[in-house]
Order: sequence, then structure tokens, then C-alpha cells
Amino acid sequence: MIINERDSRHEQVLAAARQMMTAARTAPKGKGVDIIEIALIEGKDLITLSDKMIAMVEEHSMKFFIRDAENVTQAECVMLIGTHTLTQGLNCAHCGYATCAEKPCEVPCAINSIDVGIAIGSACAMAADLRLDTRVLFSAGLAAQQLDILNGCKQVFAIAISASSKNPFFDRKPKEENKL
Repeated sequence: MIINERDSRHEQVLAAARQMMTAARTAPKGKGVDIIEIALIEGKDLITLSDKMIAMVEEHSMKFFIRDAENVTQAECVMLIGTHTLTQGLNCAHCGYATCAEKPCEVPCAINSIDVGIAIGSACAMAADLRLDTRVLFSAGLAAQQLDILNGCKQVFAIAISASSKNPFFDRKPKEENKL
């Protein structure tokens, strides 16, 4: 039997992405409280995410969403990492308020933000170990958050994942809306 890498690449990337999900899950969490959600999207769901990103340009005029939307469609899959909101009660003032009681509910707990960042770093470190190309995309995470893919999570970030001969996320040029 002969297995051509091109024929098995997608399933190999998905298997590697699952290892990235495990790395994100096992990343340290503030106070040991796990409120992180992680999901992997592929196929037609990548188009849905990309379309949402393009539609969002009209809302906020951030044209780089168009370029990032193209990166989403170039990816084999996209990992989403977000957090549910839970004030940790440390009164650490990292959020900008002296106590948790003073913090308005719409201001995220800094510990939640740190947990998401550590999970993203762990996932990307695993991707590097597995020689995958990745790009952390705030834009795709925000679109996924608006689509509520992670069921009420806030501070959602996306990691586009690829395994090709040329990293599609490296030499990125700004895209104009009419060029898509």
C-alpha cells in the first residue's frame, strides 16, 4: 500500500489539532478553575466564519478582517479558545479596579484573560512541536464569538492551522474589500 502525504494531510492536521486542543486544556489555570472552552472547526464551517468576518467589516471598518477571512479559508481547520466569565475573587486589581466588587460585570476578570492567553500559548507551542503553520487571529475569534460557536464564551481567539509547502499566514498583504 502506498499512502501519499497529500491524500492524508487533512486527517493528519486534524489529529495534530486535537493534540493542540489537549495542550490548551492542560495549560495551567488561575486558581485551578477551568472555564476555558475549546473547539475545532473545518469544512463548510470555515466558510461560515470567513463570511461573518467579511460582514463585520461594515460594522467597524477594520479592513484587516478581509485579509484574515482569506486566511481562514486557506486553513485546514481553525481552533477556537475562549472563556466563560467568572470573576475569581482575588481582589488583585489586574483588571484596573481595586476589588472584584468594584469591577463592572462587563469588564473581564484579568485572570480569565490570562487563562485564555496561556491556553493559546500552549496550543501554539504544540503546533510548533508538530511543525504546523499557525496564526492567532483576534478577528476570527471575535466573529466566532458573535456567532456564539462556544456557547456564551467571551474573549474568544482563533488559531488558523495549516500544513502546506508555503505558510499561508506568513507573507500576508492587506486585502481591499473589493478584491475578494
